[in-house]
Amino acid sequence: MVILIVVSIPIAFLNELNSFAALALIRGADFLSIFDKIQRDALAMFFLHLHGRGFVVAEMFWGLWLFPLAMLVYKSRFLPRFLGVWLALAGFAWVALSLTGTLWPLYQDKVNTYLQPAIVGEIAFMLWLLVKGARPQDAEPAAAASSAA
Repeated sequence: MVILIVVSIPIAFLNELNSFAALALIRGADFLSIFDKIQRDALAMFFLHLHGRGFVVAEMFWGLWLFPLAMLVYKSRFLPRFLGVWLALAGFAWVALSLTGTLWPLYQDKVNTYLQPAIVGEIAFMLWLLVKGARPQDAEPAAAASSAA
């Protein structure tokens, strides 16, 4: 789980270089005076498009790391099992969204619309932890069962 999230962090940081390139083109630095405004605007849009494609690559890892987390939540007795199932659905949604953006980019917005309820599972997990927290295991029944044996 940690490896998958650690892989996505450099991808996301390097992807921000595309935003900086678009910003430099729009601001019109002195060394870019060789390009006219229309060319700079076209290059800026190109880098913004590359920024979007970079997120498509990172989405794969965002989805894959949710599978081990979902399994841990499902098997633990600290959190409700439906959160584990919802996290697994969110993992499938991110992977499907990444594959759609890679293979069929024209359909990415439509797929994103349909997968939003599954992706909200991550937010539900976070809100559950913030509001309800993890339910502590009862230590007394376990101790009573071991002393009775």
